This record gives sequence, C-alpha cells and structure tokens, in this order.
Amino acid sequence: MPMESITGWQVTILSGIALWIVVSSILNVTGKIRSLTQPWVSHCVLSGTPIILGIQKYQNTYLDALFSGMSCVVSVPFYTAFLPFLFWTGHCKLARQMTLLMAFCDYLGNCTKDVVSAPRPSSSLVRRLTATKDEEENAMEYGLPSSHTLNTVCLSGYLFHYILSYSGYNVYTTVVGFSMVCLVVGLIGLGRIYLGMHSLIDVIVGLAMGLGILAIWLSISEYLDNFIVLGPNVASFWATLSFLLLFAYPKPECSTPSFEFHTAFNGVSLGIVIGVHLTFHQFHHENVARIFSPQLPVPTFVGRILLGIPTILVMKYCSKALAKWILPILANALGIQIRSTSYLPALKGGVSPDKKSGEVKQSGYVQKLFFFSEQTSFDVDTGIRFIQYSGLAWSVVDLVPSLFSFLGL
Repeated sequence: MPMESITGWQVTILSGIALWIVVSSILNVTGKIRSLTQPWVSHCVLSGTPIILGIQKYQNTYLDALFSGMSCVVSVPFYTAFLPFLFWTGHCKLARQMTLLMAFCDYLGNCTKDVVSAPRPSSSLVRRLTATKDEEENAMEYGLPSSHTLNTVCLSGYLFHYILSYSGYNVYTTVVGFSMVCLVVGLIGLGRIYLGMHSLIDVIVGLAMGLGILAIWLSISEYLDNFIVLGPNVASFWATLSFLLLFAYPKPECSTPSFEFHTAFNGVSLGIVIGVHLTFHQFHHENVARIFSPQLPVPTFVGRILLGIPTILVMKYCSKALAKWILPILANALGIQIRSTSYLPALKGGVSPDKKSGEVKQSGYVQKLFFFSEQTSFDVDTGIRFIQYSGLAWSVVDLVPSLFSFLGL
C-alpha cells in the first residue's frame, strides 16, 4: 500500500474523531442517548430483581468463593498483572493483541456505562457481595453493560481463535475449546448476577457487545498488527489517537471510576504500541524464544519475572513522579487552569496559573477553543495517570526485554 494512502487513512481517522468530539459536544449527543435509554434500562434492572433474588436463594459459602474468585480472575487488575508475563513467555503477538483488545473493550464498555448511566441492582433489595477492593470500585461504576462478561467473551474468544490458528483446526480441539469458552462465559455471567453486581439486562448486553467487538477485532487484528510492527508514523499516529480518546469520552451523570480505568488502559496501549514498534525486530518477532523451549526453560522464565516485576514497578513510580513534576509546569506555561483530585494536594479544588485576571479569562477561551470543553479547569490527574501507565507498558516491552538480553535471560 502506498505511503500516501496510509497517511491519508491516518489523517481521516484522527480528523473524524476530532470532528466527533466537537459535534457530539455541540449537539449534546450523550444527553440525548441517555434520555432515550436510561429509563428503559432502569426499568429492566428493577423488574429483574426477582431473577436475582431467585438465583441468590441458592447462596452458600462455596458459591460465594467460586464466583468471587472467578470475578477476580477475569478482572482488569488480573489482566494487567498477567499480560506482562505473557509478553515475557515469548508469545508476543498474542500478548500485544490481547492488550489492545482489552483496551478496546474497556473503552467501549465504559463509554456505554457512562452514556446510559443506568444503576446497578439496589443493594437494599438484593445481596451484594464485594469481596475485594477491586469489586468495591466496580460497584461504584454504572451497571450496563457487564464489563466482566464483555471482557471474558472477547479475551477468551480471541485466545480460542489464537490456539486454533497455531495448533490447526480439528474437531476435537474446536469442540472442547468452544465448550470451555461457553462454560467460562456462562459462569461469569451467572456469577455477576449471583453476587448482586449486575442484573440480567447488564449481562445480556455485555454478552452481545462482547460478541460484536470480538467479530470486529478478528476481522481487523492482522491489519492492525501489521501496521503496529511495520507501518509508518506509528508513534505519532498512536500518540495523537490516545490523546484524542481522552476527550472522546462521555460525561457520566455522576462521577465514577470508569474514566480512570479508560485513561490507564489508554496509556498502556500507547506504551505497548510504541515499545513494540521500536523493538519488534529485536524482541517481538515470531522467532523469539518461547517458554518450555530449550532457549527459554522455566528457571530462566522465573528469573525474568524476578527481574521484570521490580523493574516495571520502579518505572511506574518514576513515570508518575516525572508527570507530577512536569505537567503543572507545562500547564502554567500554556496558561491552562488545572486541578487535582488526588495526586497533587496543593491543586485540590483547582488552582489557576499565576496570572492576572484578564490573562486567566483569556486562557479559558483558549481552552474552549482547542479542547471544545465547557470546563474552567482540567484534572491534571488524567495526564499523570496516562503518562504513568504509558511508562509502565513501555518498560514491559522495551526496557525489561533489553535487560533480559543484556543479562542473558
């Protein structure tokens, strides 16, 4: 494909997203969709309460442990911890595809949650079991769709596709694999209802969205992967895309952690894409050593983990510290008013740059002109979180493999 057509494709996508941000803000698209969908979904959630209570009649400690454990295994923190290991096993293509698919699922799922802003089943009517801090944070989000169901459909479905692609299609593998995927998805959906975290409509929509996203991903994954490893303008394109996606996000009815999760995975996808693109021929091609092979025995893989985990944690800390130092300075230089909800206590509640009132008023107009936002200040925590997770992800695919190579791991 000629360079010009690829560059034109990139410009078209970025321009389309930027135009959508402007048009959706002017036309209040989020508010209009919410007014159409929220009453119906809320009614479904309320009318679905007897179904939840019927399932919860079978409550016991074994089922509590089973469904709580499964919810942890398919949660975002688990995938976040698991995916670096997958990169270091040598299954690089699978790891980067699942990471980007997870970011895609997280974005679309959380956008839908915050557009509809539909409630979860009332904890006053049903028993809600939140066994971990992660589940407590999940309970603060809106309900539709069930992210656990959506993510499980997409990631288990893609893993099944990957195994079939590399092991060859045969009846036994296909039937057993498909049955396992259906069983896991079914148990996750049932578990979310049993735990009181979701209603039936949340699980059904999560299942439908998951199947749709998986179908789209399977049709574009090879093209996307080829672009990431060999395409032109990858770093600049993906950095611009990631920046735009921070603004191409709906404002929920009430504040939830959903945007924070999106920001983190948006940063992760940027770090992964840039790192893989820069070091593909060194660390991420198809001929790298894979676990259980003579080139990568289990003891060597354990050594990778013992070196890799502390390294990425240090990188995460350093990225966060650098962002906390440089972003307020940059905002002040650009005349952008900022605030911080948690990372910078001195900016809690919002602090304007040290300027005269006329200059501050002018900077507000500049913000609205360039960011198409009615906000009087921007939450610097978003930028800090984005840079923090970008640095962490880059270290997983670039810095840490460089250390492995240097130390003979």
